[in-house]
Amino acid sequence: MSFFNQRGIFLQLLAPSITNPREAQVSMQLARKELGWDAVNEVQTEALVDSVYVTAVSSDGGQSFTIKTINSDVDGDGDIDGDDKAKLLALAKAYSSIVNP
Repeated sequence: MSFFNQRGIFLQLLAPSITNPREAQVSMQLARKELGWDAVNEVQTEALVDSVYVTAVSSDGGQSFTIKTINSDVDGDGDIDGDDKAKLLALAKAYSSIVNP
């Protein structure tokens, strides 16, 4: 995240399991950066707040993903619904198809 953009998404493609080599897991963290001030040490601080953690799992090599539950409104429309899940599933599929992130 930069100074100008206070929101960020951190993605990690996890290695497949030994029992299922076609398995793909994408770990996602959505967060907002909050700047603060440490008066004792007189330094600016940064903290990630409002973090949302989601793991998308694929058993077909990244062609399709599933997410068990969504507990946050990630698209900002005021409700937690299938649209939130669809956006996260699309993000996981797109990220898993990147060869050299």
